[in-house]
Amino acid sequence: MENQTNTEEILLLGFTESHQHEMLLFALFLVMYLMAISGNMLIVMITLVDLHLRTPMYYFLRNYAILEIGYTSAVIPKALINLASGKKTISYTGCISQLFFYFFLGTTDFFLLTVMSFDRYVAICNPLRYATIMNQCLCTWMVLISWIAGFILIFGQTVSYAQFPICGSNIINHFFCDSKPLTKILCGDTRLLQLVGFILSIFSLLGTLAITTVSYMVIISTILRIPTAAGRKRAFSTCASHIIVVSVTYGSCISMYLIPEEIEGKNFNNTVAILNNVVCPLMTPFVYTLRNKQVKEALKDALGCKGITRKI
Repeated sequence: MENQTNTEEILLLGFTESHQHEMLLFALFLVMYLMAISGNMLIVMITLVDLHLRTPMYYFLRNYAILEIGYTSAVIPKALINLASGKKTISYTGCISQLFFYFFLGTTDFFLLTVMSFDRYVAICNPLRYATIMNQCLCTWMVLISWIAGFILIFGQTVSYAQFPICGSNIINHFFCDSKPLTKILCGDTRLLQLVGFILSIFSLLGTLAITTVSYMVIISTILRIPTAAGRKRAFSTCASHIIVVSVTYGSCISMYLIPEEIEGKNFNNTVAILNNVVCPLMTPFVYTLRNKQVKEALKDALGCKGITRKI
């Protein structure tokens, strides 16, 4: 029998034991975090203010930006505090809370990405019926169901994690409370907990990815049948940003949660988690603004650049 420990704190090993390297990582992550928050906040504000962006596509994008802000904020602020202070600790309650918000917001992300792919499917494959199908009521319900589904899938599992005490060591080889390393320090038989977690990962990751992939296969097939090159380019440009975000988001999450641990390297999860928690939220505003003519025009209007250009 393993010794049961009623510990109040968990030690997160993080990235490195070198204080100089920690300060360098702190500065890098702080800049990237602030850029991610600012960029996604800009998307939220511009889609609320600009009348031309009052469409289902930008309604979903605004909700996705809000999710990205919450998702990166569930992990990165605490990681920054630990890097700056060198303490590398988190309370057990804080660990369980972090686990819940990280997976709740991340799972909701998958459902919302699927909703966004359906929106693009209707826009390109049924353009004449788009306004009728994607009405305000349906859009609101699709977003609401995404949030509710994410909550239902994760809340019960998080409560199950909280029922297990910690055994012996309270050390987690990660920079946040992820499910895999947390399971290793729990007392009791966690096989059912791991099985349920794997099944939920299959459903939320591969299930939503399958729907998104089918949607884009039909979309691409429809685009290829457009007679003019300009028409094909215009149609594809509305989907390219979403395809990039989907590819990076799903790729990093599948690598973290569906690849067996024997295949992973020593710091594999740490490296991929940085991509998932920092790079993806940072990438979203750049991908959607730099590749989207309407958003760029809205930004110019908001900053008054159009008026300056006309005067010149």
